[in-house]
Amino acid sequence: QVQVVESGGGLVQAGGSLRLSCAASGSIYSTNIMGWYHQAPGKQRRELVALISNSGSTNVVDSVKGRFTISRDNAKNTVYLQMNSLKLEDTGVYYCNLAFQTQAYWGQGTQVTVSS
Repeated sequence: QVQVVESGGGLVQAGGSLRLSCAASGSIYSTNIMGWYHQAPGKQRRELVALISNSGSTNVVDSVKGRFTISRDNAKNTVYLQMNSLKLEDTGVYYCNLAFQTQAYWGQGTQVTVSS
């Protein structure tokens, strides 16, 4: 049984910062990719924000490059998303995803609200 649990969301003013964390537990294959996805209010689709492999390779979407940083601690099976210079459009639910072999697991999501 694999579990993925996010934390760190909250309310922040535009221009502020938040750090999200996502801890995975259970039977996890060592070669894996963890990532963050954003679901904007009123939207069904979860959009990719950033990915990081167990080897440390990252992929960050253009809209957050220079503002968001993804990192991970393999010993803790934990991935982080440091979000700086937050904008109103960053508001939404952030979901963590863990993928390995043919399996993918999602967390329950953490709400981020950016106010003006």
